[in-house]
Amino acid sequence: MTTTNTHVTGTARLNFAKTAPKVFRALIGFDAAAREGLDPALVELIQIRASHLNRCAYCLHMHTNDARKAGETEDRLHMVPVWREARHFFTEREQAALALTEAVTLVADGGVPEEVYAQAAGHFDEQELAHVLSLILAINTWNRVALSTAKVAGTDERG
Repeated sequence: MTTTNTHVTGTARLNFAKTAPKVFRALIGFDAAAREGLDPALVELIQIRASHLNRCAYCLHMHTNDARKAGETEDRLHMVPVWREARHFFTEREQAALALTEAVTLVADGGVPEEVYAQAAGHFDEQELAHVLSLILAINTWNRVALSTAKVAGTDERG
């Protein structure tokens, strides 16, 4: 039994990177392109919030560790799930990105409200906004890959 692709029931699941290498490399390329020009701290906040909402422990563990390595504070990391109640921890730009992350991640619950989109558009130019949106799409895809293949938190294989 492997620990990286074992569901709670003990049933081994496929190794996505090895089984679909072209798709996996395409996702890595999409993710890298999405990050271009964005502040690394903002990138991690977006990935952390989407991973919270999707309940992806694997990605949450990975991105909180990446955020710490990039100099993110424990206070801010603890406040990400409740950022609306702790706005003073985040810039208006970060708040706009977090709101957009929530709306896009939970798109089936009501779409992306005009006010959320307008707030983001007010803090990011068109190119930045396209990259923020792309990053949100990328982390939601990674969350679904990790959840579908039962990736275990703490087993990040990036090296």
